[in-house]
Amino acid sequence: MVAQDLVIESPAVGRWSETLGELHRRIGHRFARSEARERVRRYLLGLLGRVERKNGWQMAEATGERDPQGVQRLLNSAKWDVDKVRDDLRSYVVEHLGDEKTGVLIVDETGFLKKGQKSVGVARQYTGTAGDTVNCQVGVFLAYSSEKGAAFVDRALYLPEAWVGDAVRRAEAGVPEGVVFRNKIELAEEMLDRAFGAGVPARWVAADSFYGRSHAFRLWPEQRGRPYAVMVPKTNAVPLGGRKKKIE
Repeated sequence: MVAQDLVIESPAVGRWSETLGELHRRIGHRFARSEARERVRRYLLGLLGRVERKNGWQMAEATGERDPQGVQRLLNSAKWDVDKVRDDLRSYVVEHLGDEKTGVLIVDETGFLKKGQKSVGVARQYTGTAGDTVNCQVGVFLAYSSEKGAAFVDRALYLPEAWVGDAVRRAEAGVPEGVVFRNKIELAEEMLDRAFGAGVPARWVAADSFYGRSHAFRLWPEQRGRPYAVMVPKTNAVPLGGRKKKIE
């Protein structure tokens, strides 16, 4: 971002700067060192800026650093409470977008295409991003939407069973020892459980056919009295009027 891109007198720019400062103050204390706290402020600015590719070199340039080492330290070794920052984000979203009447929690997943084998969870697996089985990571995400807007509130990286059972590979990638295998349905349910446990105001749970075809996933909100709307493939039969029927 260059100087001529900014109109300092604009009230909108002023509000944007104040809002970013508020967000940084909210999460800053989750970082153990002042260096990391300052770097995460610049990193957020870079993420929200006009950087075409959010890789280490371009993010370093956007944040005024000579090389990507500082950005890499922030992401790989800085001491900060990831789950607490996630909770801070969820609270922030609810404060600004929360609405009892129109709130919806949306489960979805996406793939991140990879060429190598070192990224955590990378494997040949199906992703809608490519519409095929490719070398990728898969993340399961939870978003919140209301008439006020939409934003992500939670995330979980899917770790294939081959990764879970490979202690050497896990150690090299920095996967915590306590992590156990969770399929994508279980990851989605855990995120929904956290959201409802935190009092996120949502009248509905929504998901696509990957989750809709799972009886276990459909049963999860039913058992908790949570209305849901999910896509169901035509090949799947669902209980209806005491019988199982295929969707027409």
